[in-house]
Amino acid sequence: MRPLRLGLLASHEGSNAQAIFEACRQGVLHAQAHVLISNNSRAGVRIRAEQFGVPFYHLSSATHPTATELDAAILDVLQQRGVEIVCLTGYMKKLGTKTLGAYRGRILNVHPSLLPKFGGRGMYGLRVHEAVLAAGETESGATVHLIDNEYDRGQILAQERTPVCPGESPEELQNRILPLEHRIYVETLQRIIAGTLTLNQRQK
Repeated sequence: MRPLRLGLLASHEGSNAQAIFEACRQGVLHAQAHVLISNNSRAGVRIRAEQFGVPFYHLSSATHPTATELDAAILDVLQQRGVEIVCLTGYMKKLGTKTLGAYRGRILNVHPSLLPKFGGRGMYGLRVHEAVLAAGETESGATVHLIDNEYDRGQILAQERTPVCPGESPEELQNRILPLEHRIYVETLQRIIAGTLTLNQRQK
């Protein structure tokens, strides 16, 4: 079977995108990143994409003023590039109905908490870790889940847990969980490729 065709979306630095790019290059994943789309033309992830030879597209309200136009443009690029699985890697915008419909059950995201805890609108980045510590949680972790039309409510595909260390800062917790995100994302894609985790039927 040919390599799985991935499309990635990111808004900022894209360290999870980097982890996927590296896994593809090293043969850890029998997959290829066919495109990276960002709503931020100056995102650091653009440099990462260029370093790995992944085509970069800036698609945002600056290029497509209405939500409908932007949704159609994102879907058009994904389909033109032959993308089978969409990976959100720190993408800070909600996908439109056309893209969600066309790739239903095939859009993955990684979140830096043990969903359903500490998910939802506005819960991203350091805010998640601040909330975990404020709540006095004894453990946290990372979750890979499917995307649907609600923030962080899609089917959970994988989770990895880690204890919360006494007295640690949100930044320290973030730094410990980020490698978990990288690993669990790649491992989930490995399971999809191996057929031990079944999503919508991919083309042969």
